[in-house]
Amino acid sequence: MHVIDALRTDFYEVELNGTPASSGDVFANWNAHDRLGVLIYEPLAALGATHLIQLACMCFYDSKPVRRTERKVYPEMFAIHVGGWWGGHGNFDFWPPRREIQVADDPREVLGALNDFGITRLALPERPVRDITHRRKEEDCALDRLVTAVMYSPSGRVAAPDFTIRSNNRRSERDVQRVIHPAQLSEQSIAQLEKTAVPVKETDADFMPRQIALNVNVSEALRAQAERNRDALKVDGLITESYRFADLAQSLKCL
Repeated sequence: MHVIDALRTDFYEVELNGTPASSGDVFANWNAHDRLGVLIYEPLAALGATHLIQLACMCFYDSKPVRRTERKVYPEMFAIHVGGWWGGHGNFDFWPPRREIQVADDPREVLGALNDFGITRLALPERPVRDITHRRKEEDCALDRLVTAVMYSPSGRVAAPDFTIRSNNRRSERDVQRVIHPAQLSEQSIAQLEKTAVPVKETDADFMPRQIALNVNVSEALRAQAERNRDALKVDGLITESYRFADLAQSLKCL
């Protein structure tokens, strides 16, 4: 289902340097033209950035409320798989298919995708700074547009975090389970969904085939590990993830 109907901003509690904060402290001055890009380098890794992705979705709608009431569009965010397909994330509303792509494991190709998609808010896994030579002017192009870079961990907890995002509502885990355990909807279920006032992606003929194709490198053992990772993040049944801000220029040397 569309996150516009399933999630709310008040589902998330942000803590910055041990002090209560808000989405504005994570994504400062978010505007209606911002775009989130999530880099994925291993199977199901982006589950470690679940709350960051969901918080960005809420910023997308809050910045332009008409998107909730009239246009009902999917969030402008992009999952970029590096070096292979690392699991279908369509249930997080990386949809239609153009919003979830694969690029070669080449930093220049990754940066090219960020520029092609006009990414302004970047989420990337913890990676060391390297001596990377990008194509001429590509870094300047990205830095002219990037506002925020955040490092996440596939486990959900980074080293030396700057902030945490805690969900106070179990509904935030619904799509996590659908990514870990994708299920083919029955014809009856699809027929019911088609009767809803707002069309949903699950009724698109290419939705499930696309998710299956993107899961080609995700084994049952990896799914089980993803479940264990989520369980390890629970306190009183609710999930807390941690993150670290990254210097914009240095983040481009971590691709």
